[in-house]
Amino acid sequence: MRVLIIEDGQPLSNIIKKGLVEEGFAVDQAFDGEEGQYLAESESYDLIILDLMLPKIDGMEVCRQLRGKKVKTPILMLTAKTRVEDKVAGFNVGADDYLTKPFAFIELKARLQALLRRGHNSADIVLKISDLEIDPIRHIAKRADQPIALTPKEFAMLEYLMRHKDEVVTRTQITEHVWDYNFDALSNVVDVFIASLRKKINYHLKKNLLHTIHGVGYKVTDKKI
Repeated sequence: MRVLIIEDGQPLSNIIKKGLVEEGFAVDQAFDGEEGQYLAESESYDLIILDLMLPKIDGMEVCRQLRGKKVKTPILMLTAKTRVEDKVAGFNVGADDYLTKPFAFIELKARLQALLRRGHNSADIVLKISDLEIDPIRHIAKRADQPIALTPKEFAMLEYLMRHKDEVVTRTQITEHVWDYNFDALSNVVDVFIASLRKKINYHLKKNLLHTIHGVGYKVTDKKI
């Protein structure tokens, strides 16, 4: 999953980024409202973390502009303001959730996961296809009831593929959602991760669930290809 952090406090932004990267998220950063709005409109994100007090354009206006331009990405607002009126104002311009500073990273993570589930129109925490399943909250993957040891990037890639099961997902879509803005699109990293992921989820099992659709991309499915 790919997240945009729009926060002018660089130390806080870096702490959030470090925690999310360790959880397998791809993270981009913007340190003012103008840059944040540009990235939110021009790139594809699964979530946006938006501070209210920003240089150039404040967070409230960024949110208003994004919703006015039909950007539907879930937005979690961050602020030091605790008044109910401030929270209501944030929701009124299109925010999906609101978190006051200071906060524990574990709460931020839980709120982001809740927004992700809501954004995918699913109350199910565990994603399943055939005998393969992953739990994005607990970061557990298993097949035929046997645990699979995945790196954060492998887990993020598998989660994205499983959220699009039976669909062909292109390399570009994968890089946009699993890697950050600085990823080299010409590298073969995606292919390397796919090969490793296929080996791990198909280990000692005859049925292949991760397929390469040559010239197009990849598909997770239990249907015959």
